[in-house]
Amino acid sequence: MDTPAPARRLTRYLGRIALIAVLLLAAFIGWRLARRDLPTAAEPLPAARPVTSSSPVAAPGDCAPPAFTAAAANNAAGIDTLAWSPFRNRPETGWRTYAPRIAAEIASDCPYDSAGFAEALSRYQAAHRLPADGRLTPETFERMRIAWDLQRPFQRAARLGCPPAPDPATLQAAAPAELYGGKPALADPGALAAYRRMAADARAAGVASDPTLLTIFSAFRDQAADAERCARQGGCGGPARAVCSAHRTGTALDLNLGHAPGARPDSTEDANRLWMSQTPLYRWLVRNAARYGFVNYAFEPWHWEWAG
Repeated sequence: MDTPAPARRLTRYLGRIALIAVLLLAAFIGWRLARRDLPTAAEPLPAARPVTSSSPVAAPGDCAPPAFTAAAANNAAGIDTLAWSPFRNRPETGWRTYAPRIAAEIASDCPYDSAGFAEALSRYQAAHRLPADGRLTPETFERMRIAWDLQRPFQRAARLGCPPAPDPATLQAAAPAELYGGKPALADPGALAAYRRMAADARAAGVASDPTLLTIFSAFRDQAADAERCARQGGCGGPARAVCSAHRTGTALDLNLGHAPGARPDSTEDANRLWMSQTPLYRWLVRNAARYGFVNYAFEPWHWEWAG
């Protein structure tokens, strides 16, 4: 006996409803499984991994991929011999001074002359449409340098002219224990608070056990102070730079990271910058300072700017 037409239509309608319900249930189950390992709203994302070692460390197998042996040999040959001018027209030899910052940029814990370091560098190069051969070249470094400069708020603001200086009355004085040689320092309150958190964590990590390390030797400087300092030192790269530096913002801090024998904490001599860049403290900073809002001017290991 034939089923009446209305009943057939109702059966088809109910069948479609059931099919849709099954598909929705399957989609929901798949969604829950995909989210099973993700942090919930009450479970914050893990913090960046603190680095306390004075040199890159990784499992030997991770640092020796055979495909990058030749690139590693090239990097090993150039790290102390490359003739180039990475900052303006100042000639330099080798790139070891910048190696810790480069390693942090490419997220490599491998030795700088290893195949693992070259492999990580090749991934960076591929992501930035550069020849992905794993060799540290001036072109690859220039791409990094531009990106690092754009992370600095002062550099971005200065493209439109020298940014205005804050009212000194809005700045905060660093505590005596935070000063290098007892020289007074004023800074943006937010920058100073972030600096204090960073310094406390660096000391807890064991990379700044000497109490003079991470003390401030320069913070806010007004136009007159910058001009006087540049005149005393025989120039600061031209009149424009003498009257417009990141220190006029109150968010730039020059920190004592130690210094080579006979040098000052702010000496730009290549030997001093190299010595400073190889310290456990600088290695820790380039890996961790961003967690506190600080970015580094790569030419000066001691110069850090708070990005908020």
